[in-house]
Amino acid sequence: MRALLVTSVGVTCAAALTLPLAAPALSAPAAHSASARPPSLSPESPGSGPPSARTEAAPDEANEANETNKRGEANEGGALEVPEAAPPRTGEPRAAALAGSTQSLPLEPLAAPSDRAVGPAASGQGLDRRTARPFSLVGVVWDDAEAELHGTVQVRTRATGGTSWSDWQDVETHNAEHAADLGSAERASGAVRGATAPLWVGDSDGVEVRVRPEAADPQHPAAAVPLPEGLRLELVDPGADPAPEPAPGAPAGRTVTPAAFAGNPVPPTTTAAVPEVLTAESAATSAVNADLAPLGAAVIPALTKAETEEEAAIVAAGAKPYIGPRPKIVTRKGWGADEKLRERNFAYTKSVKAAFVHHSATGNNYTCKQAPSVLRSIYRYHVKSSGWRDFGYNFAVDKCGNIYEGRAGGVAKAVLGAHTLGFNTNTMGVAVLGTYSSTNPPAAAVTAVSKLTAWKLGLFGANPKGKVTLVSGGSGKYSKGKKVKMNVISGHRDGFATECPGARLYKKLGKARTSSAKLQGR
Repeated sequence: MRALLVTSVGVTCAAALTLPLAAPALSAPAAHSASARPPSLSPESPGSGPPSARTEAAPDEANEANETNKRGEANEGGALEVPEAAPPRTGEPRAAALAGSTQSLPLEPLAAPSDRAVGPAASGQGLDRRTARPFSLVGVVWDDAEAELHGTVQVRTRATGGTSWSDWQDVETHNAEHAADLGSAERASGAVRGATAPLWVGDSDGVEVRVRPEAADPQHPAAAVPLPEGLRLELVDPGADPAPEPAPGAPAGRTVTPAAFAGNPVPPTTTAAVPEVLTAESAATSAVNADLAPLGAAVIPALTKAETEEEAAIVAAGAKPYIGPRPKIVTRKGWGADEKLRERNFAYTKSVKAAFVHHSATGNNYTCKQAPSVLRSIYRYHVKSSGWRDFGYNFAVDKCGNIYEGRAGGVAKAVLGAHTLGFNTNTMGVAVLGTYSSTNPPAAAVTAVSKLTAWKLGLFGANPKGKVTLVSGGSGKYSKGKKVKMNVISGHRDGFATECPGARLYKKLGKARTSSAKLQGR
C-alpha cells in the first residue's frame, strides 16, 4: 500500500511565538563543527545530492543553511511533496538551532599484515589513532546504499581529556534492513548511503578504526571480498541539551518544573522566566501533537484508561473499548531534536496494523540521563550520515522505561518510518536503546514497550496478541508482493533475516504481547 505523503502543519508567525517551556536538565558534550550534506544537483531537491558530492564544513558551521536538509519530491503515485512555507530564519536565537556536528573522515588503506600467512583478507581500510574534536557516537558509511559490507568494523576510542584507550569494540555491519522500503521516495532520493549501525562511545576525542573484509573463500583466505567504495568514519557530537532562552520582555516569576526522566533524580521546582521562541520547524512538529499536549511541550503526559478512552473518541473514533492508557511520551522538543535537520514535510501511511520491535545496536554503555543525547546522535547519523529524511524509528525506549517520540509527524498518527525494510507500510517501529543479543533487556524497557503498543495499536483497533497479514515491499526474507502472516507485535527478525532485536529482547516479546493486551482490557 503506497504511503501518503503530505506537508507538515505550518504555523503562522511561528518564529515569533513565545511560550514558557520547560526542558529536561540533561548533559551532553559541547557543540563542534559539522560536515554538511552536499548541495543539490536538482532544483527539486534542495539540500540533498549524491554521496560523491559530499563536502566538509569549516569549524562553527554546524547550523548553516545546507543543514536544513529539505527536498520536495514526488511519491510513488506521482503526488508532489510540497514543503511548508517558512519565514526567514534571520534573528533566530542561537539556542533555537540546537548545535551538533558530524566529522566525516575518509578511510585509508591499512598496512599489509606482517604475517603473510594471514593473507590480504586480513588487510583493509581504517585510520590510525588520532585526535578529533569531541564526539560521542561513531559509524562507518559508504557511497552505494545497495552495496553490503562483508567484513568486520572495529573502533577504539579515548575519553575526552584522558590518556587511555578503550578496547576494540565491534560495530554492527548488517544495518541495511533498517531502512526505507525499496522504491519509496525516501529510498530513491539519491541521498541515501550504505551504513553500519551507529555505536555510542560516550564523550571522546580520540579514535582508531579498522575495517577488514571477509575472505571470498574460507578455504583460500588470500582472496578478499571487495569493500564498498567511499568508506568514511562518521564521528557524531549530539550537541548540548536544550535550554530555553528568556525572550525580551518575558514575564518573570513563573514556576517551572523541568521534565523528569525515570532513573534520574527529580529536579526541584524553580521560579524563573523561561519562555522560548519556537522556530517554524519546531512549531510544525509540535502542532501535529496539538490534540495531546500544548504547543512546544517537552512531554505528552500520561492519562488514565478512562481519560484515554475519552480522548480516543476524538483522535481515533474506532479505538474504544480496547485501548491502553496513554503513557508519558517525551517529545522531540523534550529530547532536543534539531528540526532543521529533517525534511520539512511529513510522510504518512494509512494505518498501524503492527509494531516491529528493534534494538538500536548502539551498545549499553549509556545512562538514562544520556538517552536524549543518544537519540540526538542517532538522529543526526540517520539524516546527515545515512541520508534519511528523519530519525528512522517511530518511537524509542531507554533502559529506564522512558518513551520518546521518534520520526516527526505526530505520535497518534500513522507516520511512515524507515525501520523494517519491506514492512514500513501500515506499521510502527519501536527501538529499545541498547544491544540485547547476549544481555537481558531491563524489565522497565519491556514494560514500556507494552504500554506504548497497548495505546498506539489500540488507536487503530489492533490486538497485541493477534495476527496480521502484511504485504512485503521486498526484503532479504520475503519477496516483493508476498503476503506474510505475522504477530501484531513482532521482532524485526520476523520481517527480515537479521539478528535484531537481539535474542534476549526477542524472547521477551511474548510477555510484551500479553501485557499489552491486558492493558487494552482484552
